[in-house]
Amino acid sequence: MEQQIQLNDHNKQEYPPMHTCEHIVNRTMMNLFGCGRSVSAHIERKKSKLDYALETAPTEEDVKRLEEVVNAVIAQGLDVTTEFITQEEAQGRFDLKRLPEDASETVRIVKVGNYDECLCLGTHVKNTSEVGTFKVISHDWNEEAKRWRMRFKLQ
Repeated sequence: MEQQIQLNDHNKQEYPPMHTCEHIVNRTMMNLFGCGRSVSAHIERKKSKLDYALETAPTEEDVKRLEEVVNAVIAQGLDVTTEFITQEEAQGRFDLKRLPEDASETVRIVKVGNYDECLCLGTHVKNTSEVGTFKVISHDWNEEAKRWRMRFKLQ
């Protein structure tokens, strides 16, 4: 007998190319800066913003490198797939702190090729070739909060 998967309702509709790009940016930030995934995100069709907790502000060279790496990943034409596992199976593999208290026992994993995987209920493209070109349009540093905010768009 096939088991019926029960997930929590998702309260927003993302623009799939931008949302998939967010996943790639998050993994690239983790790889380049050793930080966690974004601490806050606002993902829209025309432009989006992500905030990261960092010890120091990225340099202009760092921002250029971020763009280069993200665009190189996009250009690989990686398949974007999903997997369903239990919260128990996800422990130790994913950060479960952001799950709501009433989260379903089953969680959805979104994978961008072998580059990134994370818990997500959002809408994505089928392949990174559908994303476009990633461009940081502005960024700023909050020294007191140790927060870097980047605004970006897809071309």
